[in-house]
Amino acid sequence: MSTAREEIAHTAARLVVEEGLEYGPAKRRAIKQLGLSTRAELPDNDLLEDAVREYLSLFCADTQPGELRALREAAVVWMERLAEFRPHLTGAVWRGTATRLNDIHLQLYCDDSKSAEILLLNKGIDYDVGSAPGPRGSMVDRLSLTIPCPALGEPVGLHLSILDADDLRGALKPDARGRSERGDLAALQRLLNEDAA
Repeated sequence: MSTAREEIAHTAARLVVEEGLEYGPAKRRAIKQLGLSTRAELPDNDLLEDAVREYLSLFCADTQPGELRALREAAVVWMERLAEFRPHLTGAVWRGTATRLNDIHLQLYCDDSKSAEILLLNKGIDYDVGSAPGPRGSMVDRLSLTIPCPALGEPVGLHLSILDADDLRGALKPDARGRSERGDLAALQRLLNEDAA
């Protein structure tokens, strides 16, 4: 592995933790900060995640576990509210690398793509509509809202990616390291119980 890739990974990891950036933007900003060519070989997400975990253990060991638990508890509340859409948690909150700067990302598996919007409208919840990459490379609707996080004492972002009900098949397939990219409410509750033990 090249030293430049490691240096990019460590710089990007700092940006992920300290500024709450997603992996892609963090890698691009790290290249700029290091003064490297835009053609530099980027670290893969596994290498970056390892660097993020290392950074967290060195600099955030006293605060990050509590912040992660707070975000996971907020995710539970919304997964219960949105249970009819078979919500799955993904991103840093699922992977266990989140801090108070990270948003919560849920994937909703809907028979009707507008049904989640209708539910939010009926409950009087404000949201913004955007898009995000979907499981097959196409763009999907993403509903973004700000929710209270009582345990942190501040609001956090919640993003709901609207996926087709058929996309749930294969969604829990493990990655190369044997980890799932997402988890349902029962899986999240197991994580919370393991952390409490």
